[in-house]
Amino acid sequence: MAATSATSFSIGSTTSIGPKVGPTQSKAGLSFKLNPKNYLRCFSGLKAVTSVSCESESSFLGRESALALEHSYNTKAQKSVERSFSHVQPQASYKVAILGASGGIGQPLALLVKMSPLVSNLNLYDIANVKGVAADLSHCNTPSQVADFTGASELAKCLQGANVVVIPAGVPRKPGMTRDDLFNINANIVKTLVEAVADNCPDAFIHIISNPVNSTVPIAAEVLKQKGVYDPKKLFGVTTLDVVRANTFVAQKKNLKLIDVDVPVIGGHAGITILPLLSKTKPSVTLTNEEVEELTVRIQNAGTEVVEAKAGAGSATLSMAYAAARFVESSLRALDGDTDVYECSYVQSDLTELPFFASRVKLGRNGVEAVISSELQGLTDYEQKALEALKPELKASIEKGVAFVQKQPVAA
Repeated sequence: MAATSATSFSIGSTTSIGPKVGPTQSKAGLSFKLNPKNYLRCFSGLKAVTSVSCESESSFLGRESALALEHSYNTKAQKSVERSFSHVQPQASYKVAILGASGGIGQPLALLVKMSPLVSNLNLYDIANVKGVAADLSHCNTPSQVADFTGASELAKCLQGANVVVIPAGVPRKPGMTRDDLFNINANIVKTLVEAVADNCPDAFIHIISNPVNSTVPIAAEVLKQKGVYDPKKLFGVTTLDVVRANTFVAQKKNLKLIDVDVPVIGGHAGITILPLLSKTKPSVTLTNEEVEELTVRIQNAGTEVVEAKAGAGSATLSMAYAAARFVESSLRALDGDTDVYECSYVQSDLTELPFFASRVKLGRNGVEAVISSELQGLTDYEQKALEALKPELKASIEKGVAFVQKQPVAA
């Protein structure tokens, strides 16, 4: 959905609809630019049909994007089925590396990224069990070529030439596990992996999923600084799941069509640092004070809800993979020249006195093009108090991540 202003777009869609298919030049070596409305028609995994319905509320596309895609397809489908589709295959040109690809998030995330028509190479890395994942995915008839890399000795090769690096590696949260427990394990994993990114693909977009994100993103930033390759515009904490949950829960509560709902989520990515701005919901909804508090608490504790429901068998892996895949697709569209891509993300920010903060950002070929400040204006009293309340905890998490790297020598 094309945005008419920084605050009127739908975060359910990061797609810009346009009519043209034309030549373009890029570092990734594109031969043609294919707008998102053409992806479905051209996607190699779909059979040629004479019509298509885009009513699925789980689509990465928003309502207007889906309607435009449907119209484009249905008006041209008869001509399309009369000729070969081979000459209109998407020009997949981007390399994505997933570090931690055999884990609970990594496997479904790899499947979803494999479905993207923009990905030419999908590199899967883990310390074990990744070969079978890659073999399985390689049978899917989508454009990207899948390769597996196992262990530290193959990490550099996995990362060479990557445009986007996604890091879900680490241990999931289990019942009774504190954030300190999680930090002590995952902090070193993220540090080691980001060192390799700095050495092998310093210009890549880096998506941090490994928790606690409030600390692991500052860890990644400090590593990149010490390596001399830090670009704050290309380092992202993936908080998309908070937005996905907020949209879902509000739509359920108010009986709205899910694909229409857009709730910005700011702050951080744990507990009270997650602040859904329910007063900024699109379309506008009326919520009682009790409903606001109930929804806010549920969004903040949604991860715990899943952990407890799985009773020790895992954390929120599937919804996290879905949200991460959406953010990957948004990044790829931005790299591909789409000028209308917006997502919420935890990034270096000057919106508050904190060095890192999650908010809506505009993505472009060079990463973050703009941090959207307008949504922090005109907050309700509840939201303003919650914003002030989250700052000390988020500040402590950031400082903890920075201190971790400063105490640990970064590998040369």
